[in-house]
Amino acid sequence: MPEIAAQAAELLLSARRDPANKLADLPEALKPADRAGSYAIQAKVAAAFGAIGGWKVSPFAADAPPMCGALPAAGITASPAVIKPGPQALRGIEAEVSVRIGHDLPPRATPYTREEVVAAIASMHPGIEVLDSRFVEPNAVHLLTNIADTQAHGGFVYGPAVADWQSIDLATESVQQFVDGALDASRTGHPGGDLIGQVVWLANVGSVWAGGLKAGQFVTCGSWSGANRVGPTAKVHVKFAHVGEVLVDFSA
Repeated sequence: MPEIAAQAAELLLSARRDPANKLADLPEALKPADRAGSYAIQAKVAAAFGAIGGWKVSPFAADAPPMCGALPAAGITASPAVIKPGPQALRGIEAEVSVRIGHDLPPRATPYTREEVVAAIASMHPGIEVLDSRFVEPNAVHLLTNIADTQAHGGFVYGPAVADWQSIDLATESVQQFVDGALDASRTGHPGGDLIGQVVWLANVGSVWAGGLKAGQFVTCGSWSGANRVGPTAKVHVKFAHVGEVLVDFSA
């Protein structure tokens, strides 16, 4: 119901405005019962962003479609980035591969083909998603509630564009994530298996409530490093073999 979604969204927005208002969980009466309920809340949260600058989308699961979260444009910045003290109390970090949309893919009756989505991608970028949550401990709340909270998104830092991105084999691409100079995580192979498939789903299903994908937006497609957490002065350096590098400095 719209009034329930509005009440839940206001609690989440209050926690965004002031970390002192972080929640242990949503009240039972306001918890989404299904994904439609989750996205109804997320849409009302996103309406307060000012502008949607991108999307996060999860890999396909064996028994479920991906999940997505709208990213506020104000929280997207180029590498190297310095993130000063503020609401980023969680300081989760995820090394990711993202794409940037070159032209709009508005909702339409006929689904976009894979070829059309590929043609709409302008570039590929390395990225670090910074995780934060409107909950004291996001792992303690239900998946549907986390979707309503844009899947614990806190910010996104992107590296230089790779224009010839189609030449990169993500199945053999490797990454190393360093924290304060020490190796923190490494991986070979895209965790979602089919990055383009994730973007196709987002164009045809996930982003429809927000008017579809739009030129300039980023789509970041799943963590290569896990959701690791770092200290208040950590320096994070992600190095992909071919996609490139990205740096975040958390300053105390």
